[in-house]
Amino acid sequence: MAGYILGIDQSTQGTKAMIFDGAGKMLGRFDLPHRQIVNEKGWVSHDPEEIFANTVKVVEGVIGKTGIDKNLIKGAGISNQRETALVWDKQTGRPLAPAIVWQCSRAAELCSRLEENGSGQMSGEECRAAVKNTTGIPMSPYFPAAKWSWILENTPGAKEKAAAGELCFGTIDTWLVYCLTGGKSYKTDYSNASRTQAFDIVNLCWSPEVCGIFGIDPKALAEVCDSDSCFGMSDFNGVLDREIPIHGVMGDSHGALFGQGCLKKGMIKTTYGTGSSIMMNIGEEPVFSTHGVVTSLAWSRNGKAEYVLEGNINYTGAVITWLKDDMKLVSSPSETEELAGLANKEDTAYLVPAFTGLGAPYWNSKAKASIVGITRTTGRAEVVKAGLECIAYQITDIVKAMGEDAKLAIGELRVDGGPTRNAYLMQFQSDMLGIPVQVPDAEELSGIGASYMAGLALGMYDEKVFETIGRSRFEPSMDEKVKDKKYAGWLDAVHSVLR
Repeated sequence: MAGYILGIDQSTQGTKAMIFDGAGKMLGRFDLPHRQIVNEKGWVSHDPEEIFANTVKVVEGVIGKTGIDKNLIKGAGISNQRETALVWDKQTGRPLAPAIVWQCSRAAELCSRLEENGSGQMSGEECRAAVKNTTGIPMSPYFPAAKWSWILENTPGAKEKAAAGELCFGTIDTWLVYCLTGGKSYKTDYSNASRTQAFDIVNLCWSPEVCGIFGIDPKALAEVCDSDSCFGMSDFNGVLDREIPIHGVMGDSHGALFGQGCLKKGMIKTTYGTGSSIMMNIGEEPVFSTHGVVTSLAWSRNGKAEYVLEGNINYTGAVITWLKDDMKLVSSPSETEELAGLANKEDTAYLVPAFTGLGAPYWNSKAKASIVGITRTTGRAEVVKAGLECIAYQITDIVKAMGEDAKLAIGELRVDGGPTRNAYLMQFQSDMLGIPVQVPDAEELSGIGASYMAGLALGMYDEKVFETIGRSRFEPSMDEKVKDKKYAGWLDAVHSVLR
C-alpha cells in the first residue's frame, strides 16, 4: 500500500519522530531532548507538558526533514518510556505534579511501609504476596502504582480530587494519547498496563485488590486495549491537515522486542538505553519467576495476549553518561571503546552502578554505587573499562535467571540501542553469555516496533517487514576459565554493596 507510517518513540532522554515508507524502511527521524529534573534528594522528574509539546514539534520536524506529502501518512504508532508515572486533572488536563521517572525511588519508604504494616485489613506479608502473585512484579518503588500513590500522599488536594473522581492516572503513553486526542481517548495498551504493578496479568484487568493496597480506585485508571487497536484520532495539534489513527501503542521495550522480530517463544532481546530491559518471549502462558525477574505481557494482538519474562536495570547507557558528564573521563561516548581496549586486561576493578539502588535480579533500593577491586594499575582507562563491562555483567545476570525460570536454552541475544555501536561492549557481552549477539543495522527498534505494529494493523505491512532489518554478529571468543573468573569477581562486587 502506498503511503507512510509515523512513528513516535518517547524515551527517557528525549522524543523522536520517524517516517516509514510502504516497505517498512525508515526515511528519516527528528529528535528533541527534554529536561532531566533532579533535585537535591536525587529524585528524578520530567515535565509532562514539555514532553507533549516536544512530541508535536518532532512530528512537524520529521515531516519537514523528509519532505514527504503529509497527506499520505496513514497512521501512527507510539512507543514510550514505561514506568514513568503521572497524575492529571480531568477538568483542566494539567498535571498535578511533575512526572516521576522510572529511575526514581522516592516511593521506597511508601513501599517499605506497606510491606511492614500492610494496607487496610491486609498484613504486610499478604500485601507482598498479593502484588507479586497478581501482577507478576514484586512490590517496588520502580513501578507506577507506588508512584501514583506517592503523588496522592504528597500533593495537596490530590486525595480529595481522587475521591471525587476528578483525576486521571497514567504512564506516558496514556498521557500522550489523551493530549493528542484532545482528551477524547483515555487508554493504555496491555504491555504498558502490565508494568504498572496494578494489573492482573492472568485475568487481564486492573486488580481491585492490588489497586486498593496502593489507595487507587481501579475505575479511575485508563481503558486497556490491544496493542494494535485504534487508540484515537489526531492531527497532532494541527501539524497534519486531517486526523489519522494512532493504531499501535507499546512500551518501549515491548516495541523493541516486536521490532526485533522476537515473535516466537524463547527469543530474547536487550535494549541498551539509559537503563536496560532484557525481555524473553515465553508465549501464551505466564511463567512466574523465582529468580528475581518479573512476568509481564509482551503485547496483545487481534485479541490474543502473549507473555514475557523481563529484567530491568537502572543504569546501563547512563553509566556512559556518568563517565562523560560527571567524572569527565571521556568527552564523548565513542571514546569509551578505544579506552577500554587500551586498558590493562588484568586489572580487577569492578564498577557496581547502584546509583539509585539495584534492579533485577537483586531488587535492592538501598544499595549504593561502588568501585571495588582497585589496584595500583587502575587508572582512567581501567575505570572506563569497568564502566562498560558492568553493563554486560548486569545483563548476564538477568539472561541467566530467565533461562532458569523458563527452562529454555537461549541460542542468541538480539540487541538494540545506542551502546550497541560499541564493539568492545558487544564482544564482551557475547563472551560473558557464551552465545552470539546480533546487532541490527537499524537503531530505533522501539519506534520501529510500534510503527510496524501500526502498519500491520492498517494492512500496510505483513510479517515479511521484519526481514528488511540487517544484522551484524558477535561470537564468543573468551577462554571459559577467564570468563568464569571475571564473572565470579562481578558477583563478589555486587554482594559487597547489598544491604
